[in-house]
Parts: sequence; structure tokens; C-alpha cells
Amino acid sequence: MQSAEAKFNRNSLLLALRLYSSAVRDMEQTILLPSLLRDVPSEEVWDCEAAAEEACGDLYGYYLMLKAIRNTAESGLVSMDDRKAKNNAALIKTLEPLLDTDPEALFRFHLKGLFSVMSDLTKKTQSLTEKYMDIIGVTN
Repeated sequence: MQSAEAKFNRNSLLLALRLYSSAVRDMEQTILLPSLLRDVPSEEVWDCEAAAEEACGDLYGYYLMLKAIRNTAESGLVSMDDRKAKNNAALIKTLEPLLDTDPEALFRFHLKGLFSVMSDLTKKTQSLTEKYMDIIGVTN
């Protein structure tokens, strides 16, 4: 019998989402005390807008962000707070010229971006889990 991942092509969006969701689930099962991540600076540079630094400046903020993204991916779009909505509106303005392009080309552009983001988020989730294990003194 095939595993759930094996039935999807390795370039499948569903597989990318499943791998990310699995990484977040592993993170949640490993990180039993998320509060230990408070005030622990990240060694990686994560793309956070200056206005959002307080939301994701430490590993605890990243932990919450990664869980929220997974929840949104699994349950659908949810409303954004005002700050994020303004940033999203600015992004849409810069992408408006793309809206006049061929729908298939636009789809491929967004799909490629989504694959890139999902891969990056999965790696960051795994990195955060490993960092937590280092904090509590557990080695792989």
C-alpha cells in the first residue's frame, strides 16, 4: 500500500501543503513548552516587515506564525488584521500589471511562488523544532 505522500507527484501542491502541515504537527508535538522560545532571538533572517517585528521577533513569535499559517492553509482564508490588510493591499497594487496577463501564465507564476513559500516554511518549521531541541538539551 502506498503512503499518503507517495500518491502525489513530488511537484504536487497537495504534497507541499501536506509536508508543511506534517512539519508543523511534528513541531507542535516536539515543542511541549513553547514559552521556552520567548525572547530567544532567531539566528536566521526571516522576512518580517518592520511593523511586524514585535509579532515575530523571537522564536515564540515564529512558532505562533507557523501554526497560524498552517491553520489558514488547512481551513481556508481568514480575515486579516488592519496592518496586514494594508500590506496586502500594497502588494496587490504592485502586482496589478500581472492581472492582465494570460490566466495560465498567471496561475503558473503564483503556483511557482506558492511552492517556494511552502518549501521555505517547511524548512523554517523544521529549523525551529531543531532549535527547541537544542534549547532543552535533546540531541537527534
